Amino acid sequence: MTDETQPENTQEEKSSNKAEMMEAGVYAAGGAAAGAGASVLGGIKLTIAGTIVGGMLPVAVIGAITGVAAYGVKKTFWDK
Repeated sequence: MTDETQPENTQEEKSSNKAEMMEAGVYAAGGAAAGAGASVLGGIKLTIAGTIVGGMLPVAVIGAITGVAAYGVKKTFWDK
């Protein structure tokens, strides 16, 4: 027995969801790449609880988080 109040996902909705996930991934990857590039070119280091953390990985992770946040802001304010 199917629940008629819940419409089934159409092929168009599925491809739209895939496109949104791809776009979010692009933002995250772009932020990670920017963070990694900044850490290498600028010698950026993070200070966490008094400990200096250097290298590419922590700054790339912060860049990825920033990229996902930028995607959220874009979806909130510009995509209707």
